Amino acid sequence: MTITEPGTLLTPAPARGEWSKHRMGRFLEDVEAKYGLHFETYEDAWAWSVEHLEDFWAQVWEHFEVISHSPYTAVLEDRTMPGATWFPGARLNYAEHVLRKLRERAGDVMVTSRSQTNGSVEWTGARLEEEVARIQAGLIARGVTKGDRVAGYLPNIPETLAAYLATTGLGAIWCAVPPEMGPQSVLDRLTQLEPTLLIAIDGYRYGKRELSRTDDLARIRQFLPGTQTILLPYLDPDAQAPEGAETWAQFTGRAGVEPGTEAAVPEVRIEPVPFDHPLIVLFSSGTTGRPKAIVHCHGGILLEHLKAHGLHFGMSEADNAFWFSTTGWMVWTLGVSSLLLGASVVLMDGDPNWPAADGEWSQWAVMAETKATYMGTGSAYLGACAHSGMRPMDQWDLSRLREIQCSGSPLAADVAGWVLEAVNPDLLLAPTSGGTDICAAFVGGSPLTPVWAGEMSCRPLGVAVESWDPEGRPLHGQAGELVCTEPMPSMPVFFWGDPDFARYKDSYFGAYPGVWRHGDWLVHTERGSWVITGRSDATLNRGGVRLGTAEFYAVLDALPQVNDTMVLHFEDSGGMGQLVLLVDAADGADPVVLEKTIRTTLRTELSPRHVPDHVVFVPSIPRNPTGKRLEIPLKRIIQGAVRGQVMDLGVVARPEQIDATVARVQEVLNPA
Repeated sequence: MTITEPGTLLTPAPARGEWSKHRMGRFLEDVEAKYGLHFETYEDAWAWSVEHLEDFWAQVWEHFEVISHSPYTAVLEDRTMPGATWFPGARLNYAEHVLRKLRERAGDVMVTSRSQTNGSVEWTGARLEEEVARIQAGLIARGVTKGDRVAGYLPNIPETLAAYLATTGLGAIWCAVPPEMGPQSVLDRLTQLEPTLLIAIDGYRYGKRELSRTDDLARIRQFLPGTQTILLPYLDPDAQAPEGAETWAQFTGRAGVEPGTEAAVPEVRIEPVPFDHPLIVLFSSGTTGRPKAIVHCHGGILLEHLKAHGLHFGMSEADNAFWFSTTGWMVWTLGVSSLLLGASVVLMDGDPNWPAADGEWSQWAVMAETKATYMGTGSAYLGACAHSGMRPMDQWDLSRLREIQCSGSPLAADVAGWVLEAVNPDLLLAPTSGGTDICAAFVGGSPLTPVWAGEMSCRPLGVAVESWDPEGRPLHGQAGELVCTEPMPSMPVFFWGDPDFARYKDSYFGAYPGVWRHGDWLVHTERGSWVITGRSDATLNRGGVRLGTAEFYAVLDALPQVNDTMVLHFEDSGGMGQLVLLVDAADGADPVVLEKTIRTTLRTELSPRHVPDHVVFVPSIPRNPTGKRLEIPLKRIIQGAVRGQVMDLGVVARPEQIDATVARVQEVLNPA
């Protein structure tokens, strides 16, 4: 793999005269014509979009022909954060906009599913609409109405997608937890919502392992006594519903239908709701305490995703979009919204490294087989592929792949270079950083901006992001707090169970009153690009010098014989503290030789301050399912916090190795 230096230009921006080749460019040309403006650069257009929020979002509404059952009386009635009021008076429904496209493409395959549990499935637009209608009829028959919560203990399969649209089409509220979560993690989330109905599977296959969820489901139901349960057979097609529950066939009106005949299909119902009516509850990771139940609204997700998919991603009916995600990650919600633009979607459920990283279930293999044009994945996955020496373009036909969006953690410069070198030199690479909190991006890419290795190209249109010092002054060339100074439609409407907004305000508005602070360190480079250097509450401070964890990882992840790393800093009264580097070494690596290599590399590539006091070899690095390193929760456990209170083991990969890792670090920090 060729080493690519941070800041290397990988893809230049198109010339101003070529903007019309892209939907974003045509949208901006319409804005220019309407308002008598001229945007010479993307940055000019971005500046207008945040300085004239009302005009910008009104144009998005008009451009994408938002269906509203009553007119709005203002675009932004109150821009105070928190509490900004968007499009009062409008009544709409997110699901209606997906159904509009399904009906336009009724005979086309709109959902392609690849599952290690039940194989390959393809649904046309008409089939997806039929399933939505059947699920809606089942919900209505069981008393689900507007405002009720419907929960899914479900994997990334077509039935989950249909249940989401059916629920939200009625004005009920959807939430999902992936079946890899254990019962306590599920209950930590769902008991907050008291769902009216729960849809769950009996189990699933992950690689060669068959994982039953029968016992876990029994425990979950025990603590949700008022919740009706529907069992969707998945691992065992003949699985029977437990006592007091119903089967999927009963729920969807197929039970008892004579063989060779088909039950009558009901009509889909759409309930128009106010712009800020709850659509979906997304949960924070729960790695630092009880998961926040983040409530997103119909209008916010609809507008933000129309803008993102239509303008920034350039998505259309010509696309087949592959998003690798569990149902509990905000990326799943983002992926479903591909349907808003008429794109079809590829769903995958299973282990992408089985039977090997370059095997038949590799994300690359699935995309080649399904002829995917768009990829949404984790930066950690791309990094693992790059550092393994894999060259996907030599093994699979990925010529149709036109864009890769990656998130979950920063994308190192060398991995960015590898994507164009080993996957497809003509694709647009769009590293992105946003979050469950907004179900969107704070910084990312666009078709009108250059791509720089190890950096993110731009701030999305309508997103007023800056990097601030502690006094609220903008910074350039050095890390500051990522802040958003103007409201976004997709900011949460509230947290469930937080009636006085205390937790909401503390989470985002405690540092700068009236300004959203996200908790990331952000650098605005001299090129106008953006770099996330780590979480601001995980940043190291050695003798008054702040060190971002991402700069460590950019260097260490490229080293041979290093599988994974984590940097932890333990402060002391002297100011320097103790810097501990955890290393998951490759099989056969000599620890003595590898430690010497690591120390030399950090000293020469970064600085002497980056050299750790201790290098500790551990069996694995704690990460959550999206690939994020869990530095803060692990540090707190090492310092004596109760594990279950600061780290939810249900969202940790290889939780059984946490105790060994903690013990090894405690030993070097407190030698006998």
